[in-house]
This record gives sequence, structure tokens and C-alpha cells, in this order.
Amino acid sequence: MTEELNECCCSALQVGQQAPEFTLPGVETGKEFKQYSLKDYRGKWVVFFFYPLDFTFICPTEVTAMSDRYAEFQKINTVVLGCSTDSVNSHQAWMKDLVNLKYPLLSDKTHEVSREYGVLVEEEGIALRGLFIINPDGILHYHLVHDLNVGRNVDEVLRVLQALQTGELCQVGWKPGEKTLGKA
Repeated sequence: MTEELNECCCSALQVGQQAPEFTLPGVETGKEFKQYSLKDYRGKWVVFFFYPLDFTFICPTEVTAMSDRYAEFQKINTVVLGCSTDSVNSHQAWMKDLVNLKYPLLSDKTHEVSREYGVLVEEEGIALRGLFIINPDGILHYHLVHDLNVGRNVDEVLRVLQALQTGELCQVGWKPGEKTLGKA
């Protein structure tokens, strides 16, 4: 896997820059397919995350963990968008197993968005586990990309998101409700 990681499309994304725009087909539980565009979420924070494949071992644990905490994301003006290189038909079939997923799963069948966000493993046609936090103006504030065999921690995603939303200096181990170090 190390060789594959080295050969995946390296991201030129930088924190503080405009996040790459996208429009992708997707589906929500019990709804018809539709197009989802990043620009439709201006005015909200966006947690945009990639996962490798539907119907695998770690992916459903991440996808459902995000869904289980979705009300917490909503309370802090944040939407969650999941994305893989699977088709919307695959997503729709998988959602039957996921039970009431609270956010859409997007399909990057062309691999263009995965490539733009620097998470595509070209040889396999799948995305690494990438997570991107985008502010209400479409500016990238955080990104994390790691190997396929380790799932993400929703507590940490929420902590980082809330720290970013303070607009202040947040020391190591900072938790929501604690004092910050103030403005930079």
C-alpha cells in the first residue's frame, strides 16, 4: 500500500485557499438521485469526507458514526457529505444496510473530484480516507488524508470543527466549552 500511497495523486490543496468546487450525483436515504454542489452550501460549514468503497469493513463504521452524530453537526451550522468512487446505485443499495443515514453519499465515478482533492489511488480507482473542513465562504480550513486501514474519529472531527469555528487560538487538547488563548 505504501507504493500506492506514494503514487496517488498528490494534493496541491492548501489550507486557506478556496476549496475545489464540485457537482456530483448523490443519494440520501429514501430519496431520488440528485446533483450536489459545494456552492449550494455557502453560508454553512461543510465536512466533506472520502471513503474507499461501499460494502467494506471500516467504511460502514465511519459512515454510520458520522450519521449517529449528525444532530451535533447541524447544531453548529455544518453539513456532512460523504463521497466514494462507487456509483449512486451502489450507494442506494448500501444505504439499505446503513439504516436511516442522515446525509447524502456522493458518487465520483469519473474520479475527477477525488483527484482534485488529492485522495485518488489511481491504480485501484478508489479514494483514500480524506476529510476536508470547508468554511461558509468555501475556504478550506482543515484536511486530513490517511491510509485505508484506519477509520476516523468523529469526536476529533467535531473538536477540530468547533475549534475552527471559534476563530481563536485553541491550545493542544482544547475541548468545546474551554477557554481559548484568544485572538491571534
